[in-house]
Amino acid sequence: MAAPFIIPNEKARALVLARTGLSDARANSSAAAVAPLIRKLGYVQLDPIRVVERAHHHILFARNSAYRPKQLERLQAKEPPLFFENWTHDSSLIPVEFYPWWQHRFRATRKRIARWRERFCDDRILKAVRAHVTEHGAVRARDLLHLGGRTGPWWGWGPAKAALEFLWRSGELAVIQRRGFEKIYDLAECSIPANLRERKVTQRDTIEWACDEALQRLGAATPKMLADFWDHASIAEAKAWIAAEKKRGRLLDVVLRGAAGHRDFAAIARPDIAAQIAALPARPARLRALSPFDPLLRDRSRAERIFGFAYRIEVYVPHHKRKHGYYVFPLLEGDRLVGRIDIKAEREQDRLLVKGLWMEEGLSLGKQRRAKLEQELARQARFAGVRDIVFPNSAIKTG
Repeated sequence: MAAPFIIPNEKARALVLARTGLSDARANSSAAAVAPLIRKLGYVQLDPIRVVERAHHHILFARNSAYRPKQLERLQAKEPPLFFENWTHDSSLIPVEFYPWWQHRFRATRKRIARWRERFCDDRILKAVRAHVTEHGAVRARDLLHLGGRTGPWWGWGPAKAALEFLWRSGELAVIQRRGFEKIYDLAECSIPANLRERKVTQRDTIEWACDEALQRLGAATPKMLADFWDHASIAEAKAWIAAEKKRGRLLDVVLRGAAGHRDFAAIARPDIAAQIAALPARPARLRALSPFDPLLRDRSRAERIFGFAYRIEVYVPHHKRKHGYYVFPLLEGDRLVGRIDIKAEREQDRLLVKGLWMEEGLSLGKQRRAKLEQELARQARFAGVRDIVFPNSAIKTG
């Protein structure tokens, strides 16, 4: 048996950056650049919190500093649609051509959340919501308050909202755009092109597609990484796919060197991994603030193994137990995660406020790094549409 191919840590970092679209930081003001970027990533996670901008906008901005939210909003209004919204590991914006691969997920979700639906929304409400959308077309939850308002115990949802979510999560309804951050629900048959809705794929097809597409976006991966990427397959199913691909000679065993203080770990890659690594672009020099939901950090374990960066979002951590802050942005400099920053766009004061900055152990905010950080803060301020930047010395923390 051949020895596994060794991927040095520096190359592992470069591979992750390339696969997550962070190697090329060139600005492209064309809205046409947005859809290819989302396809490259596979999906973009959505989140309602708007500290500087919402997560999906921030993810795209980190890869293209000329990006602005209106570009995506215009693309989402196109017909036929370019994207649909549903779940991967969380609610995400997904290229519409991937829709057939969600068929089995819709069926599984319908069974999995049936009891939840029965708890928050009875059959009468479900039928009434379905009939309303069929008769009147696209709706927001607020349009159905007459069928059951915000009386439910889960996130303030009422029965009508719960019915909409159930029908959406199980594929009967689709969401292809939002207004503000409110979902606009419509019948899938009125939203998704027929050729995508009617394409028949098997569960095996779905697992093969999911694992192959995940590996394209990861470069090298463990079975768990493949399973978790779209959340379409179990670890056992990912292992079975790996075994079948190895028999065909289409996979190679590799070992990724861990960051300092972290163990190496075994993974698999395509047989041309050496050529892929040889062709990796030079690391970008600039410093960037990443969304807590950035694809680089979506797998916290992988980020810690390869970059030596332990990250936890503290939104749901009680204030007195937070180590850093409510919504802290990791800082990527070149090919290393060098710190984290707590920034907030205070639009009423027309300013971007730096509330806290923590450099990783052994690193400092020297003159050159501070200049890079100030350039990034200026970009973030423009992105948020505020004029001033407030960066007090007291914001620089230790520990």
